[in-house]
Amino acid sequence: MAYARAAVLTADLTDASAAMRPRDSWFGIWLDALSLGLEAASVVGLRVLTIGAGGAAGLAEAQMMISEKIEAGLTLQAKAVTGGLGLTAFSAAMGTLDHYRQKVLANRCRLLG
Repeated sequence: MAYARAAVLTADLTDASAAMRPRDSWFGIWLDALSLGLEAASVVGLRVLTIGAGGAAGLAEAQMMISEKIEAGLTLQAKAVTGGLGLTAFSAAMGTLDHYRQKVLANRCRLLG
């Protein structure tokens, strides 16, 4: 189990290079989505360790995970309806990735303590 945690800790994908990602094309958006998927996988690993340990912390994490997912989805829908994601498909894709990246990064920082 310590090996899994070490692997998650060393997979720091949200460094300064994130600001240099090409986002001026659909290929750049695809790369950004791929990166976000890897970042989210590290959070899944951390959550599995926390929930698997059981106890009050595991129960609280499971409940928080569900409520966060619902809130993130509803917030994104509100942004889309009010024009907060922009008026084009490209800006909506960028806005969606940014929205979820903030959530994933916040969870990762919280779980790592």
